[in-house]
Amino acid sequence: MTAKIIDGKLVAADLRARVADEVARVKRDHGFTPGLAVVLVGHDPASEVYVRNKAKQTEAAGMASFEHKLAADTPQADLLALIAKLNTDPSVHGILVQLPLPKGLDTQAVINAIDPAKDVDGLHPINAGRL
Repeated sequence: MTAKIIDGKLVAADLRARVADEVARVKRDHGFTPGLAVVLVGHDPASEVYVRNKAKQTEAAGMASFEHKLAADTPQADLLALIAKLNTDPSVHGILVQLPLPKGLDTQAVINAIDPAKDVDGLHPINAGRL
């Protein structure tokens, strides 16, 4: 068997095009724009770059992008309240909480608070079990 070189940039561009096509189809056939909410707690430079790129790609695909930046000292209750609000927001179809969270925040409690139907990362126990 011979090795096959995979062009990652080409594969990624193809995937982005297919996502954009599907978003356009959803808009046309169902009359709504899919929305992704990203929650970033603290100021980790690598996470900030990742979140910024995620917003650009989301918008490039024709989706709505909602970015929520919280201070590193945000209380757990405030973070959970934001997630509860996003869970019930009809314009938000997916929620991504950027990990790792700052010390003092219970990562598992935050993951568990995300509606499994909106859990983009698939980390909620229900989604992990479905995997």
